[in-house]
Amino acid sequence: MLTRRNFFDRLVATIGLTAGLSFLPRHILAAGSSSETFEIVHTEAEWKQLLTPAQFYVMRQQGTEAPGSSPLNNEHGTGTFLCAACALPLFSSKAKFDSGTGWPSFWQPLPNAIGEQEDRTLVFVRTEVHCHRCGGHLGHVFNDGPPPTGLRYCINGVALKFVADAA
Repeated sequence: MLTRRNFFDRLVATIGLTAGLSFLPRHILAAGSSSETFEIVHTEAEWKQLLTPAQFYVMRQQGTEAPGSSPLNNEHGTGTFLCAACALPLFSSKAKFDSGTGWPSFWQPLPNAIGEQEDRTLVFVRTEVHCHRCGGHLGHVFNDGPPPTGLRYCINGVALKFVADAA
């Protein structure tokens, strides 16, 4: 069901994917970016070897996967969602919810997992979220989520790996 809340997210993703556009790399956004350094650093060539083409596009070039394309949208098991690039635990399955946007959504990250920075690649300012350890782009956070935080971490599924809790 398309709601007012997710209409714009889907419209932007569809237009961008149809036109073959990607978000600008973080270094082009220097005016709004932080001077944050990361524990795990690789060259562009090394990242290309470590990640799939889809992961590289999203995580290193700030791209967006097509809405509804991630199998993690339908992951309802108990476990932890890790960074696909460095395996840092990012989100607990307990904080996952169905936002209806087409991307895995969470109302809270795990402690010390997420970094944020201003994203001015569209007409309006958004808050980009990235892995605190490797800097991989994950998605964005919005103020239209459920209680208790009221936040919606809208995350590209290709940037995540799910690890189920041991039975």
